[in-house]
Amino acid sequence: MSKAKDSLACDEQEKQDSHGEEINDGSRMNGTGAVLVKIDGHIIYCLTIIGQIEGHQILPSDSKTTKYEHVIPQIVAAQQSERVEGVLLLLNTAGGDVEAGLAIAELISGLEKPTVSLVLGGGHSIGIPLAVSADYSFITKTASMTVHPVRTTGVTIGVPQTFEYFRRMQARINGFVADNSNISADRYNALAMNTGQLVLDVGTVLDGEEAVEQGLIDDIGTYCDAARKLCELIEKGKKSKKKK
Repeated sequence: MSKAKDSLACDEQEKQDSHGEEINDGSRMNGTGAVLVKIDGHIIYCLTIIGQIEGHQILPSDSKTTKYEHVIPQIVAAQQSERVEGVLLLLNTAGGDVEAGLAIAELISGLEKPTVSLVLGGGHSIGIPLAVSADYSFITKTASMTVHPVRTTGVTIGVPQTFEYFRRMQARINGFVADNSNISADRYNALAMNTGQLVLDVGTVLDGEEAVEQGLIDDIGTYCDAARKLCELIEKGKKSKKKK
């Protein structure tokens, strides 16, 4: 890893690219906890996904949330900045709004810059697509991931069309996870529909090592491992460009 001074946030001058565009420190801008850091000479945009993913409905003020209307512009800014070389995604989330979570996950998956994710504490529910959306994913040994089917709150119309809607939404999640990890859609769906583990729910809880064994996550690791891997991907990308 780099020296301590290289892990400090870049100063105001370094935050501006050649066009004078500034990547803001999320803690100053909107409370997302995003920060620009320099690791081994590479400028990395570190973004945290915490609490519940807030969708179109505002959650109670006493809840820890990640607001998609804050995160999406931050990711776009990181992609468009010429100075940012990679994105490090840190997750400790209980899940939340399916469409908002998938929107963020799709955006991360489509980035041209190298991305690495690290699950700390928990990466539950819709947090799983977020974790696997990166080019390479890590999870700590003590972290866990809960795989369960789509659920809803409020009034539900008890007709076949409602259940078909849930089935199709679950299929979207299964497909995204399968496309961005080493687990099949059928196996992921089987874990989500497991009735033999949770007392009052359907699904499966995986600890860090189990998540790797199932193919959801690439490797066990810590922040240092994730940062080192991201630098490797950046260097690999630079070498590929030189060969072209």
